[in-house]
Amino acid sequence: MSTSDQQAPPRFAIPELLIGVGLLACAAAVAWQTLAIPVSPLYSKVGPRVFPYITMAGMVVLSLLLIVAALRGGWQPEEEKETPTDWKSMGFVVAGLVANLTLIHPLGFTAASVIMFVLVCYGFGSRRPLRDVLLGLILALAAYFGFAKALGVNIGAGFVENQLNTVINALIAMVRG
Repeated sequence: MSTSDQQAPPRFAIPELLIGVGLLACAAAVAWQTLAIPVSPLYSKVGPRVFPYITMAGMVVLSLLLIVAALRGGWQPEEEKETPTDWKSMGFVVAGLVANLTLIHPLGFTAASVIMFVLVCYGFGSRRPLRDVLLGLILALAAYFGFAKALGVNIGAGFVENQLNTVINALIAMVRG
């Protein structure tokens, strides 16, 4: 067998390795923040740290799989590696995430989430902003009221949430008579 018939050993896939290491760093941040969650002695076996720990464990497993794949040459097919990065689209996605982080406190969860949703949709190629606003509003309200009403967790009430809570409370008061 000649050396030209042998395949070259796989080289490290640096971008994929950075993604795996970045995800591992995010898992470490989740662990650090989870340890900061106060636990009351009133909780039995399942407390407020359980789901963050499950999330962190999943992130660790996925990051290790990504790192192993990167060390074996990466997971991207060659034709994907040759495709140039669409920096404009990436900018809209990043702008959506930054907007959510900066606007959630002054505007509330719903408004910040809708803005993020529209920007991310635009980054992924959607050119139907009205549809994206409506879908984002439905998803954000479902998430907000799921956390606020079902779990009793305030994830950032703002003007939209306060107005809807006022309407809901008025309707409940009318029904109870």
